[in-house]
Amino acid sequence: MSLTPLLNAGLVIQIHVIAAIAAFLLGALVLWRRKGTRLHKALGKVWVVLMLVVATSSLFIHEGRLFGPFSPIHILTLVTYIGIGQALWAIKVQRDVVAHRAGMQGTYIGALLLAGAFTFLPGRRMHAVLFGAEAGWTPSLVIIALALSVAALSWWRLLRGAHSVQR
Repeated sequence: MSLTPLLNAGLVIQIHVIAAIAAFLLGALVLWRRKGTRLHKALGKVWVVLMLVVATSSLFIHEGRLFGPFSPIHILTLVTYIGIGQALWAIKVQRDVVAHRAGMQGTYIGALLLAGAFTFLPGRRMHAVLFGAEAGWTPSLVIIALALSVAALSWWRLLRGAHSVQR
């Protein structure tokens, strides 16, 4: 493991990575703790700000250009804005706890867990940071398989919970 690839990156990438790691760790705490408490609400607000920093900073990262300055990964920026917006609307306006939970968990799973796992592909900066530039595909495939498994299990539990509330 070496932080050199990250330390040699531009400031926007460093901000993006730090905010993403903080959002990943804080989000796990917020999403799977007791809900509705003052602590949950305070940490949730910090998590939303971190996610907005992650999404907004991604707009200024143009290493994988495919469509002008953007790449397909930038679609996740819109998905993040929409997911957070819908989740906040659900709890603040509609007082719909189930929709709020689904939106926040879906954003966490899609924008952090899944997107984050693919940053560990060979040739990507986080692969070089965690495994070294010469590590090959094996560690990446393990992380991606683990992330896909956790995401599938989380979505299954989320959908099962939503169906049981509707009955």
